Amino acid sequence: MRLARTAHTERPWRIHEFTRDFRVEDVWSYRTPGAGPADFPTMLTAMRNRGGFGKQAAPARFLFAVRWKLGALLGWDEATASLGERVRPLRDRLPEDLTETVDASKAGGSPFTPMYELADEAAQELANKTCHAVMHLGWVPTDDGDHELHMAVLVKPNGRLGRLYMAAIAPFRHLIVYPALTRQWERAWRERTTPHPESPAPRP
Repeated sequence: MRLARTAHTERPWRIHEFTRDFRVEDVWSYRTPGAGPADFPTMLTAMRNRGGFGKQAAPARFLFAVRWKLGALLGWDEATASLGERVRPLRDRLPEDLTETVDASKAGGSPFTPMYELADEAAQELANKTCHAVMHLGWVPTDDGDHELHMAVLVKPNGRLGRLYMAAIAPFRHLIVYPALTRQWERAWRERTTPHPESPAPRP
Protein backbone atom coordinates (compact mmCIF):
# COMPACT_ATOMS: atom_id res chain seq x y z
CA MET A 1 0.00 0.00 0.00
CA ARG A 2 1.30 3.44 -0.90
CA LEU A 3 1.97 5.76 2.05
CA ALA A 4 2.58 9.47 2.52
CA ARG A 5 6.21 10.56 2.48
CA THR A 6 5.88 11.52 6.15
CA ALA A 7 5.55 7.82 7.01
CA HIS A 8 9.27 7.72 6.28
CA THR A 9 10.47 11.23 7.10
CA GLU A 10 8.91 11.28 10.58
CA ARG A 11 10.51 8.02 11.71
CA PRO A 12 13.88 8.23 13.55
CA TRP A 13 15.83 6.25 10.94
CA ARG A 14 19.62 6.40 10.76
CA ILE A 15 19.37 6.87 6.98
CA HIS A 16 18.26 10.49 7.49
CA GLU A 17 21.80 11.33 8.62
CA PHE A 18 23.19 10.55 5.16
CA THR A 19 20.45 11.46 2.67
CA ARG A 20 19.66 15.13 3.32
CA ASP A 21 20.46 15.84 -0.34
CA PHE A 22 18.05 13.14 -1.56
CA ARG A 23 14.30 13.37 -2.01
CA VAL A 24 11.77 10.76 -0.90
CA GLU A 25 10.23 9.41 -4.11
CA ASP A 26 7.95 6.63 -2.82
CA VAL A 27 6.94 5.00 0.45
CA TRP A 28 5.18 1.62 0.45
CA SER A 29 3.99 -0.74 3.20
CA TYR A 30 3.86 -4.53 3.28
CA ARG A 31 1.64 -6.38 5.74
CA THR A 32 3.22 -8.99 8.02
CA PRO A 33 0.43 -10.22 10.34
CA GLY A 34 1.55 -11.35 13.76
CA ALA A 35 5.02 -9.83 13.43
CA GLY A 36 6.71 -8.57 16.56
CA PRO A 37 9.36 -5.90 17.17
CA ALA A 38 12.25 -8.39 16.84
CA ASP A 39 11.09 -9.97 13.55
CA PHE A 40 12.77 -7.64 11.06
CA PRO A 41 15.74 -10.03 10.53
CA THR A 42 13.27 -12.88 10.02
CA MET A 43 11.46 -10.86 7.35
CA LEU A 44 14.70 -10.03 5.54
CA THR A 45 15.66 -13.70 5.49
CA ALA A 46 12.22 -14.68 4.20
CA MET A 47 12.54 -12.13 1.39
CA ARG A 48 15.98 -13.44 0.43
CA ASN A 49 14.74 -17.02 0.50
CA ARG A 50 12.05 -16.03 -2.01
CA GLY A 51 14.74 -14.80 -4.39
CA GLY A 52 14.85 -11.10 -3.51
CA PHE A 53 15.04 -8.84 -6.56
CA GLY A 54 16.42 -11.70 -8.62
CA LYS A 55 13.06 -13.48 -8.70
CA GLN A 56 10.25 -11.20 -9.80
CA ALA A 57 6.77 -11.88 -11.09
CA ALA A 58 6.49 -12.03 -14.89
CA PRO A 59 5.18 -8.45 -15.45
CA ALA A 60 7.92 -6.94 -13.28
CA ARG A 61 10.57 -9.14 -14.91
CA PHE A 62 9.44 -7.89 -18.32
CA LEU A 63 9.67 -4.25 -17.24
CA PHE A 64 13.12 -4.73 -15.77
CA ALA A 65 14.27 -6.53 -18.93
CA VAL A 66 13.05 -3.59 -21.02
CA ARG A 67 14.75 -1.17 -18.64
CA TRP A 68 18.12 -2.98 -18.83
CA LYS A 69 17.86 -3.17 -22.62
CA LEU A 70 17.18 0.56 -22.88
CA GLY A 71 19.99 1.21 -20.43
CA ALA A 72 22.38 -0.78 -22.60
CA LEU A 73 21.29 1.02 -25.76
CA LEU A 74 21.43 4.50 -24.25
CA GLY A 75 24.47 4.00 -22.04
CA TRP A 76 22.59 4.60 -18.76
CA ASP A 77 24.35 1.77 -16.93
CA GLU A 78 27.91 2.20 -18.11
CA ALA A 79 30.61 1.66 -15.51
CA THR A 80 31.52 5.35 -15.66
CA ALA A 81 28.02 6.20 -14.33
CA SER A 82 28.09 3.78 -11.38
CA LEU A 83 28.85 4.07 -7.68
CA GLY A 84 32.41 5.16 -7.12
CA GLU A 85 32.59 6.64 -10.62
CA ARG A 86 29.87 9.20 -11.37
CA VAL A 87 28.90 9.55 -7.71
CA ARG A 88 30.54 8.87 -4.39
CA PRO A 89 28.84 5.92 -2.63
CA LEU A 90 26.76 6.88 0.38
CA ARG A 91 28.40 3.96 2.11
CA ASP A 92 31.57 6.08 2.20
CA ARG A 93 29.72 8.54 4.47
CA LEU A 94 28.78 5.89 7.03
CA PRO A 95 30.44 5.50 10.41
CA GLU A 96 32.17 2.22 11.17
CA ASP A 97 29.34 0.95 13.37
CA LEU A 98 27.16 0.80 10.23
CA THR A 99 29.63 -0.37 7.59
CA GLU A 100 30.49 -3.40 9.72
CA THR A 101 26.90 -4.68 9.65
CA VAL A 102 26.95 -5.94 6.02
CA ASP A 103 29.32 -7.20 3.35
CA ALA A 104 28.91 -4.70 0.50
CA SER A 105 30.20 -7.26 -2.02
CA LYS A 106 27.17 -9.53 -1.48
CA ALA A 107 24.21 -8.02 -3.31
CA GLY A 108 22.32 -11.31 -3.58
CA GLY A 109 21.17 -10.79 -7.17
CA SER A 110 19.96 -7.25 -6.50
CA PRO A 111 21.18 -4.29 -8.56
CA PHE A 112 21.58 -2.46 -5.23
CA THR A 113 24.76 -2.45 -3.13
CA PRO A 114 24.18 -3.07 0.60
CA MET A 115 24.91 -0.12 2.88
CA TYR A 116 23.94 -1.36 6.36
CA GLU A 117 21.53 -3.61 8.24
CA LEU A 118 20.31 -3.00 11.79
CA ALA A 119 17.66 -4.57 14.01
CA ASP A 120 14.89 -2.40 12.54
CA GLU A 121 16.18 -0.90 9.30
CA ALA A 122 18.41 -1.62 6.31
CA ALA A 123 19.56 0.37 3.30
CA GLN A 124 20.99 -0.31 -0.16
CA GLU A 125 22.05 2.01 -2.99
CA LEU A 126 22.65 2.14 -6.72
CA ALA A 127 23.74 4.73 -9.24
CA ASN A 128 23.54 5.05 -13.00
CA LYS A 129 23.33 7.89 -15.52
CA THR A 130 19.75 8.76 -14.51
CA CYS A 131 20.03 8.99 -10.71
CA HIS A 132 21.61 7.95 -7.44
CA ALA A 133 19.00 5.95 -5.50
CA VAL A 134 18.58 4.40 -2.06
CA MET A 135 16.15 1.66 -1.08
CA HIS A 136 15.43 1.84 2.64
CA LEU A 137 13.57 -0.91 4.52
CA GLY A 138 12.17 -0.22 7.98
CA TRP A 139 10.27 -2.19 10.62
CA VAL A 140 7.32 -0.20 11.92
CA PRO A 141 4.67 -0.83 14.63
CA THR A 142 1.04 -0.79 13.49
CA ASP A 143 -2.13 0.32 15.25
CA ASP A 144 -3.20 -3.29 15.84
CA GLY A 145 -0.05 -4.14 17.79
CA ASP A 146 1.80 -5.93 14.97
CA HIS A 147 4.76 -4.70 12.95
CA GLU A 148 5.02 -4.28 9.20
CA LEU A 149 7.65 -3.59 6.56
CA HIS A 150 8.00 -0.14 5.04
CA MET A 151 10.05 0.53 1.92
CA ALA A 152 11.15 4.04 1.01
CA VAL A 153 12.86 4.94 -2.27
CA LEU A 154 15.06 8.01 -2.05
CA VAL A 155 16.62 9.55 -5.14
CA LYS A 156 18.97 12.24 -6.33
CA PRO A 157 18.13 12.67 -10.04
CA ASN A 158 20.99 13.37 -12.42
CA GLY A 159 19.87 16.65 -13.93
CA ARG A 160 17.01 16.97 -16.41
CA LEU A 161 17.51 13.43 -17.70
CA GLY A 162 17.05 12.03 -14.22
CA ARG A 163 13.95 14.10 -13.48
CA LEU A 164 12.30 13.08 -16.75
CA TYR A 165 13.24 9.45 -16.21
CA MET A 166 11.77 9.31 -12.69
CA ALA A 167 8.55 10.96 -13.90
CA ALA A 168 8.27 8.58 -16.85
CA ILE A 169 8.63 5.39 -14.81
CA ALA A 170 6.36 6.47 -11.92
CA PRO A 171 3.19 4.83 -13.34
CA PHE A 172 5.04 1.54 -13.90
CA ARG A 173 6.43 1.56 -10.37
CA HIS A 174 3.05 2.24 -8.78
CA LEU A 175 0.88 0.01 -10.99
CA ILE A 176 3.18 -2.96 -11.65
CA VAL A 177 6.48 -3.11 -9.76
CA TYR A 178 5.35 -2.25 -6.21
CA PRO A 179 2.16 -4.37 -6.33
CA ALA A 180 4.29 -7.30 -7.58
CA LEU A 181 6.72 -6.76 -4.70
CA THR A 182 3.77 -6.63 -2.31
CA ARG A 183 2.57 -10.05 -3.41
CA GLN A 184 6.09 -11.49 -3.32
CA TRP A 185 7.17 -10.07 0.04
CA GLU A 186 3.89 -10.61 1.86
CA ARG A 187 3.87 -14.21 0.65
CA ALA A 188 7.46 -14.56 1.84
CA TRP A 189 6.31 -13.58 5.33
CA ARG A 190 3.36 -16.00 5.30
CA GLU A 191 5.54 -18.88 4.11
CA ARG A 192 8.64 -18.13 6.18
CA THR A 193 10.36 -21.19 7.62
CA THR A 194 13.93 -20.24 8.43
CA PRO A 195 14.85 -17.86 11.28
CA HIS A 196 17.59 -15.34 10.76
CA PRO A 197 20.91 -16.98 11.70
CA GLU A 198 22.23 -14.03 13.66
CA SER A 199 21.03 -10.70 15.02
CA PRO A 200 22.27 -7.52 13.34
CA ALA A 201 23.81 -4.73 15.33
CA PRO A 202 21.31 -3.07 17.67
CA ARG A 203 20.33 0.56 17.22
CA PRO A 204 22.63 2.68 19.42
